[in-house]
Amino acid sequence: MTPELLVSYASFAALLILCVAFLLTVYRAVVGPTLPDRVVALDMLVGIAIGFIAVIAIRTGFNLYIDIAIALCLVGFLATVAFARFILSRQPENGIDKIQIPDASDVVSPSQTLRNVTGKDRKSAAKGRGKKAKGRAE
Repeated sequence: MTPELLVSYASFAALLILCVAFLLTVYRAVVGPTLPDRVVALDMLVGIAIGFIAVIAIRTGFNLYIDIAIALCLVGFLATVAFARFILSRQPENGIDKIQIPDASDVVSPSQTLRNVTGKDRKSAAKGRGKKAKGRAE
């Protein structure tokens, strides 16, 4: 068996496996019961597309396909991060508490009253200290 024939058989087998994986992943993306399932399926589709590009690069010997696969990998990663952030910022479903993402929207403005460790307002805590200080001085 020549090396060219071995590469041809291996690439054909890889294409068949990738086709089956693609069909199963599309099924999961369409039927997926939750949004995170669909996001994982879309991320998997990006991985399968990268696999197709790699196999085609091997079969044709055209190395530019590898650069395209790397660019697709970077875009897929950014899309997955964006989808994950979207999922985390959604309203809670079925009584699940909302998870907050730390950003500038959770900063307390100076106009709001801040509470200390005991749960009292700063202003009332300061008033209480002032009365104790006056009481001791008398």
